[in-house]
Amino acid sequence: MITVKLYGLLRLDSGIKERQMEAGSVREVYAQLMGLGLSGKNLDGCVILVNGKPTHKRQKLNEGDLVQLLPPVAGG
Repeated sequence: MITVKLYGLLRLDSGIKERQMEAGSVREVYAQLMGLGLSGKNLDGCVILVNGKPTHKRQKLNEGDLVQLLPPVAGG
């Protein structure tokens, strides 16, 4: 089991702050989140952290990992 935390607009749009999941890679986390109604477009621009370190969608996950998804911030 891994823990997934969403931030910013992802959290607001989905209503999901934190969720426990069974997933072997970040790509599987994305698939499960899209199954819950999140847009792939919104997820694709995210910064991905696994256990606090930046990574990519191909990253393999282990039991107890923490995956954090931070959407890009726009402003000006």
